[in-house]
Amino acid sequence: MRTFRTRTTAAAATAFLAALSLTACQNGGSDAGAASGTPAVTASTAPVGAATQADAKATPEAGTAGTGDTTGSGTPRPRHTSLNDDGTGTSTGTGTGTGTGDKAKPAAKDKAAAPASFVTCTSANTRVTVTRPTRPINHLLITAQNTGSRTCLAYAAPLLRFDDEQAAPGFVEGSRPQAVVTLAPGEAAYASVILSGERAPEEANGRVTKRLGVLFAARDASGSVGAPATVKLPAGTYKTDDAAVTYWQSSLEDALTF
Repeated sequence: MRTFRTRTTAAAATAFLAALSLTACQNGGSDAGAASGTPAVTASTAPVGAATQADAKATPEAGTAGTGDTTGSGTPRPRHTSLNDDGTGTSTGTGTGTGTGDKAKPAAKDKAAAPASFVTCTSANTRVTVTRPTRPINHLLITAQNTGSRTCLAYAAPLLRFDDEQAAPGFVEGSRPQAVVTLAPGEAAYASVILSGERAPEEANGRVTKRLGVLFAARDASGSVGAPATVKLPAGTYKTDDAAVTYWQSSLEDALTF
């Protein structure tokens, strides 16, 4: 029973001396070792702070690089040093940095506006009206105004149908313009209808008509495009089989010269 107590006391003393030695290493002093009768444990000849500074020089902290053509420079924060239980030192540190650089400039926009695309004039993008001018006599004036938002082209001549007739009037070949008539939004094209030719009315099969269907020609002259615009004719409009229509003109005066 006494032997057991002796061993327990010896073990406790050994643990106590180890604790004193550890305390001496942490405090870096020799007085605690002398007071306990046990030689103090000698630490490394280089102070902990020197080792920490060496480590810091070996692995310098760099700030985060800035975006752009130049790199950023960082300013490391103070490093914190602490002792571990075994007497070694550890240090931590963080670095922050800012950088400036020229950002990529957006490509300059082309100031020249792209030309608007053209469309063919049809009854869907124009408003067609028919009037009877005072001069010249025996004529009708067809007006087609662009009501769309895009420029349209009036090709060749209007294709006409009086009432339910199957045959369309012919064209006045001398009225063909030098270029296709172009209508910006709001602009108008004109064509005149010669209601009777040189033959006498009884020879040309004349009659009174009430309505007129107006179709627009296709670009390739293969026929008409779109639905017909049907308009009511002035009362008493008389026509013959040799009636003819001019090509589209860009001015009212040009249309009424034939």
